[in-house]
Amino acid sequence: MLKRIAVEQLVPGMHIQELCGSWMEHPFWRTSFMLKDPADLQRILDSGISEVWIDTAKGLDLADKGADTQTEPQTEPESEAEFEQRFVAAAARAAPADQPVPLARELAQAARICARSRDAVVSMFGEARLGRAIDSGSARPLVEEIAGSVARNPGALINLARLKRADDYTYMHSVAVCALMIALARQLELDEQAVREAGLAGLLHDVGKIAIPEHVLNKPGKLEDAEFKLVRYHPQAGYEMLMRGSGVPESALDVCLHHHEKVDGSGYPHRLKDAEISLYAKMGAVCDVYDAITSDRPYKKGWDPSQSLRKMAEWSKGHFDERVFQSFVKSVGIYPIGSLVRLRSGRLGVIVDQSAGSLLTPAVRVFFSTKSGTRITPQVLDLSRPQAQDAIEAREDPTEWNFPDLAALSHAAD
Repeated sequence: MLKRIAVEQLVPGMHIQELCGSWMEHPFWRTSFMLKDPADLQRILDSGISEVWIDTAKGLDLADKGADTQTEPQTEPESEAEFEQRFVAAAARAAPADQPVPLARELAQAARICARSRDAVVSMFGEARLGRAIDSGSARPLVEEIAGSVARNPGALINLARLKRADDYTYMHSVAVCALMIALARQLELDEQAVREAGLAGLLHDVGKIAIPEHVLNKPGKLEDAEFKLVRYHPQAGYEMLMRGSGVPESALDVCLHHHEKVDGSGYPHRLKDAEISLYAKMGAVCDVYDAITSDRPYKKGWDPSQSLRKMAEWSKGHFDERVFQSFVKSVGIYPIGSLVRLRSGRLGVIVDQSAGSLLTPAVRVFFSTKSGTRITPQVLDLSRPQAQDAIEAREDPTEWNFPDLAALSHAAD
């Protein structure tokens, strides 16, 4: 049986099924393991993670700790219907003013922008690695290009930037967070200057990672205490680098320094609480986590985009600003591009585009029949059209199906 408990209730002998937070917030490369070492327990207590799921069938239960633990475990995660209900009202208000360019039409241009953006970020970070000051002016044309693609169809570039190679994760993560910040800023109805500032902040937010040795950043096993402290120093390192640059706006400095703060005060480096965290930093926190947990890393395979939103919704009470998080969901969709879903007809499909009218009726490329257990000819269904005879019934976990071409299906042209 799974139970969600506070970390203070953990004892050696419990089987941790999942740490309730991004793996960037703790030193463990696994999220499911038997807690044996008291030192590991202390690392969890020191990490900022506030809750965990334990499996009482595989380890100790709360009752096994003795009579001193009276706190009731929290309930199971909200159901699919409950999750959708949290955003259904927002979804009704989420229709963009203009019909976006179809994703298939924007993909080629987005791919070119992704390639140019990667090269530009590699060059910019390389200059910083050599101790040279960062010139934010050279990054602004790049932000303009990314903003243009996001305006035409946000899903194209955001989905492509999510598909990273291990050797360019830090660079493409910066590009992806830039695009996500731009989409979120527009959803929050910020003016265009603020939109560009948000994009620049996203592009520069992780520059401090260049101060961390690659063997630590990409370590496949558990980080030692000294290594974890080094990783957690990257916001301060990045802030100091940007301070030496020219023309870096205050918003970018703030996001770089504070994108790991949490509204409950458990983040780092300054343990700021809700009102103490700027809007830009709250936006950076959401965008940074979403791209990180949906991307493959050397120590963990990325989660499905839709699953990631569900996880983030579980953490949102203490981690994210609720208004910012809800706006983020509207900007990427309740079923983001790349999500695997099951339709009422029994077919499986991957989300390939959002509809202009509702976040609940995206375009889906169906390719598998659960009734026959076989692949079928891929076909795109626009669930927003009146003649659509199908609907999304549930999300599916890609790890249970092992479709090797799922990423390709999400951005293939018809």
